[in-house]
Amino acid sequence: MTRRPITWLVAAALAAGVAFGLYWFTPWRLFTDTTVNETLTAVSEPGAASSSLPSSSSSSSSSSVAVPVIVSRGSFITHEHDTSGTVRLLRLPDGTHRLEIEALDTSDGPDLRVWLTDQQVVPGRPGWHLFDDGRYVELGKLKGNKGDQGYAIPAGTDLTGLRSVTIWCKRFSVSFGAAELAA
Repeated sequence: MTRRPITWLVAAALAAGVAFGLYWFTPWRLFTDTTVNETLTAVSEPGAASSSLPSSSSSSSSSSVAVPVIVSRGSFITHEHDTSGTVRLLRLPDGTHRLEIEALDTSDGPDLRVWLTDQQVVPGRPGWHLFDDGRYVELGKLKGNKGDQGYAIPAGTDLTGLRSVTIWCKRFSVSFGAAELAA
């Protein structure tokens, strides 16, 4: 019994479709985790830096000790995948800024990124796709879907109007979870 060429073409097309589907959707990521435990920055609450400094009658009044300060913070809400943890935007003593994520817990996924955005965080399905509608700054690939991690904010980034953080799946243009930043 010989097989017709159409049977071979159909079989080849099905095999190619399965291979592409596995590559594109990476279903095994539903069962994998990457845990990152970076040391987070010790910080001072806004306005607390000057009051926590030791007073000394021999020090000049113009000298001060610069410490990292929390500019804003927020808590993640779930979008496409269950997501929890907190985020804080820091101003470091040298004037640069850093974003730190604490106790992140989300799903692993293909091509996950950390974005600062100008979009308001909207709960539920309406909030899944809006973060690429406006201005955003990509801080890099998500280092791990669990744990503590930090991201440098590029020098010269205008933080004005950037009011949220999202764990963004670039491949499918969807937010896994997001946090509204507040002072």
